[in-house]
Amino acid sequence: MSVKLHIKKGDTVYVNAGDNKGQSGKVLKVLVDKERAIVEGVNLCSKSTKPNSKNPQGGIVKQEAPIHISNLQPIDPKSGKATKVGRKKNAEGKLVRYAKKSGEEIK
Repeated sequence: MSVKLHIKKGDTVYVNAGDNKGQSGKVLKVLVDKERAIVEGVNLCSKSTKPNSKNPQGGIVKQEAPIHISNLQPIDPKSGKATKVGRKKNAEGKLVRYAKKSGEEIK
């Protein structure tokens, strides 16, 4: 079963629920099967790591944890506020996402 999500990698999103409500950031990864997304600088958790080549000291590292898609809203390219997403065909007949608040296409 394939689910159509309103968020893609690279989108700037606003968190509208949970502990990180009010924050915004760029989507780094979308976990389609779990309906979650990892957002840059949002929902940080501490993770203990062993020493490795990347982190020779080891210790505690702050890392982004996934957030459920329902708690995220794309930011309107025109106003910079959170918006709902609609889908419509553009001039070339290609299905594109647009911001419901301004009607602007979301790239």
